[in-house]
Amino acid sequence: MTREEFRSALKPITDGLFGKQNTRGYKRPKFMVRPLDEMLKELAEIPVEEWYAYAFSREPLNGKFTDEQRQGWMKESLDCGREYAQRIRKEYGTSDPIELAASLSMSISYPEVPDKTDRVLFAEYRIPNKICIYMDAVNKANKLLLDPQVLEVLTVELDICRLLLSHELFHFVEEKYKQEIFTQTEKVRLWSLGFLHNDSIVIALSEIAAMGFAKELMGLSYSPYLMDVFLVYGYSPQEASGLYEEMLELWGKHNKS
Repeated sequence: MTREEFRSALKPITDGLFGKQNTRGYKRPKFMVRPLDEMLKELAEIPVEEWYAYAFSREPLNGKFTDEQRQGWMKESLDCGREYAQRIRKEYGTSDPIELAASLSMSISYPEVPDKTDRVLFAEYRIPNKICIYMDAVNKANKLLLDPQVLEVLTVELDICRLLLSHELFHFVEEKYKQEIFTQTEKVRLWSLGFLHNDSIVIALSEIAAMGFAKELMGLSYSPYLMDVFLVYGYSPQEASGLYEEMLELWGKHNKS
């Protein structure tokens, strides 16, 4: 299957990590369902910075970039996320995202499912200070963690709610420091005509930095990107298996079997 066929097949999974996946309304090729623990084990071996192709695969401006740019931005964005995680951890004296959210006067809610949407959402940040963690997704994920082989890969330290919260918390921090933070100050020039020009932020940088932020706060040994497969699996093992194949294909190690 070609890259284009993969992306067409996985069109519902539009934005990547933690809740922008849409699993309804499309007909897609059937992927072979793979054991969850085996997929996670292989994905956990991918070094954090080598997820750049997947990280940029849903970026609207991705076609304008070179691999050298993607790799450079991947490193800078991960460093940005780690830096701000360390910064607020030092300032507030805790790595617990629930305590951090309280210190930052954030409002956290835990509804079962989102209102008025046909998308599968895991969590979302709403400006200015609200985060929603959707418990339908969390409960499905926690059931998957009952498998000892899955738990062995993801570790007993994993707390789904806190990981989702950490990711969304970065977007609040990013908004708070938007005048100085790398993900908002780094721009690409889309066009210029004399003195006129149009510069744009790169959306993927924000999501990558949120990964680095969450990974640092939660002390994960693996990239949070593999959570895409884990969380989607609770809704559709077939779609999660297809997403896994796309990840490997983008990493350059697609399994032809």
